[in-house]
Amino acid sequence: MSLLWFIILVLGLIVMNLWTIINSLFLYPLRADKQEQTDQKVSLLVPLRNERDNVEGLISSLSTLTYPNLEMLLLDDHSEDGTYEELLSLTAGDPRYTILQGKELPDGWNGKVHACHQLSEKAEGDYLFFLDADARVVPTVIEKTLGTMRKRKAAMLSGFPFYPNHHFLSHMLVPLQHMVVLLHLPLFIANRTTKPMFTAACGIFIMIERSAYQAVGGHESVKDSLVEDVHLAREVKKNGYRMILANITSSALSYMYESNQETWAGFKKNLYTGIGRSTWMVVFLTLLYAILFVLPGALAVFGTGTGTLYMLLPYVLLIMFKMYVDARTGHPLWLSFLMPAAGALLIAMMWASMLVHKRGRSYQWKGRSYQ
Repeated sequence: MSLLWFIILVLGLIVMNLWTIINSLFLYPLRADKQEQTDQKVSLLVPLRNERDNVEGLISSLSTLTYPNLEMLLLDDHSEDGTYEELLSLTAGDPRYTILQGKELPDGWNGKVHACHQLSEKAEGDYLFFLDADARVVPTVIEKTLGTMRKRKAAMLSGFPFYPNHHFLSHMLVPLQHMVVLLHLPLFIANRTTKPMFTAACGIFIMIERSAYQAVGGHESVKDSLVEDVHLAREVKKNGYRMILANITSSALSYMYESNQETWAGFKKNLYTGIGRSTWMVVFLTLLYAILFVLPGALAVFGTGTGTLYMLLPYVLLIMFKMYVDARTGHPLWLSFLMPAAGALLIAMMWASMLVHKRGRSYQWKGRSYQ
């Protein structure tokens, strides 16, 4: 590697570090109002499909919520593992819970989107709080979320939770969601304007004003989307409402995937769709991530073998970048040392996701097929 290209790489990594630090300042923390307001009713809505193993932890978490003006609606979406029976058993005697059974999935609908749509139709709250079954939250999460929305004058709030991963692929890939947001999304614009192109959201955790939700057509407006969270957020902004992304990692966590196989299937389903099913974007991101994430690792391994210790500098800068993101989001700092491997896996995942679409095949998720 020539000295000129080495200097360019180092400067690029320095800029990446500085940009990420500055950009993270506009990722708002969740904070409750000093004077708590509980006059507005919140409907907490959870779709579940084959989530029996998550039900106990979910109910245990939700039962500690301290917001008084609350209803909780949980919908079993044709589970085959006893989810519905487990829900009935663990919520018996608590009037805050309503357990629903989902209708058959209509043509043209994504399964989770249809489940969320059904939940919204039964909800009575002024705010709709969508959570996934694998989410766990602190008791004051509703107060904090509403307080942040009121302070920022936002109609919708979403965020990426803390991910306590227990499998290799999950460790490598799932926390990268935080990195991608801080690196690619200019949060000063995203959180202060209604420009739809500057939008990110996470379906695990979404709070939205009912009036705004209905005005944009709710989940029906994104009924066939595989990344309905982002598309719903864009609809909110298109209609002139403010949507913000917050740092929720101290208030919510998610056991997103239970195995390496599920992690692979989940990312394969979402990645290519998440970047607009653009081949050119896959090529661009492949080159960008290969240079910024993979190359520093290669230089550290092969470059220093000749006695040129300065070749470690790009790897050190990469570690600093990932360590800052992980420190901000509560993830293990040792993950930063494996960033080259994580970058390579992310590239492979993008191509695997794209090839499913290019070959005319279907994405598989929880026993259903999606194009």
